[in-house]
Amino acid sequence: MTEATQVTDHGGGVHSIRVPIPDNPLGHTLVYVLDTDAGPVLVDTGWDDPASWDTLTAGLTACGTSVTELTGVLITHHHPDHHGLSGKVREASGAWIAMHEADAAVVRRTRENPPARWYAYMTAKLAAAGAPADHLAPLIAARDGGRQRRLPGFDAAVPDRAITPGDLLDLPGRRLRAIWTPGHTPGHVCLHLEEEHPSRLPGNGRLFSGDHVLPGITPHIGLYEDPSIEGFTVTDPLGDYLASLESVGRLAPAEVLPAHQHTFTDAPGRVRELLDHHEERLTGLLGLLSAPLTPWQLAERMEWNRPWADIPYGSRNIAVSEAESHLRRLVKLGRAEGVPGSDPVTYVAVP
Repeated sequence: MTEATQVTDHGGGVHSIRVPIPDNPLGHTLVYVLDTDAGPVLVDTGWDDPASWDTLTAGLTACGTSVTELTGVLITHHHPDHHGLSGKVREASGAWIAMHEADAAVVRRTRENPPARWYAYMTAKLAAAGAPADHLAPLIAARDGGRQRRLPGFDAAVPDRAITPGDLLDLPGRRLRAIWTPGHTPGHVCLHLEEEHPSRLPGNGRLFSGDHVLPGITPHIGLYEDPSIEGFTVTDPLGDYLASLESVGRLAPAEVLPAHQHTFTDAPGRVRELLDHHEERLTGLLGLLSAPLTPWQLAERMEWNRPWADIPYGSRNIAVSEAESHLRRLVKLGRAEGVPGSDPVTYVAVP
């Protein structure tokens, strides 16, 4: 890897660029550059920030190409550290942008609604989860303030093409197949490069895994339905994620190229670790639910990477959403249930 531009050559016409994420403990997004007979294609683009853009363009130069030569962008999921720079890439190059329809719908819906709607949704969601008044107050002030702060992802680029699960993507000279892996987002996809590993490692090609499978951390699994949509379906994101994990384990790629941290082998082993982690966590939550708890109270008692008192405001919202996804899984499995008449709703383990 070249230190100045943070570029790694993975062989077989694949490079990665470490694109920084400002003020985020993840540090960077690994943006992959895939050579094709029609020109280079990106897998994700990174956060929309001047320093990130400079790193991406310098990295492309170090790969022997430039942003103007890009022909396409494949987005694993809609989050701003993956999709943030897609619009600028398209403006600079005319490249198409492809994304799974479920995440493209999130992008369109977010662009079509004012920030006030998001603040109202978050206020109602957290109130229903049992959040205290002092936590709700900033959201209420933002909702009612008239000029809400724009947040990352509110103006994300609308994709031009749909990534259809199971299909080989239209990339001349390459065999790249889309695998739908919902859980982290409703439309998350992994991309399976069905070609022999350049170092002939044993296994089934290489997998661009986005945030679905990471070598040392677990992706956030929260709730992702939108109650404002008429006839919306109550989802089970954790159930989706666990099922998607098993499909990746069965694929058994020779190497995984994730969007964060570093590449790794033994995907089936990592999948087993993640499945075990979530089963242990669900079992631990049942112990906490020996007495009725709201989702907020459960999140306060769950084990995180730091004490609850040290978790920043925005990260607490994410933690509560993750607690709710685990609660929903337990309820679906018949291992926990809501307490009738409780408001906000509390949950308790089923004996």
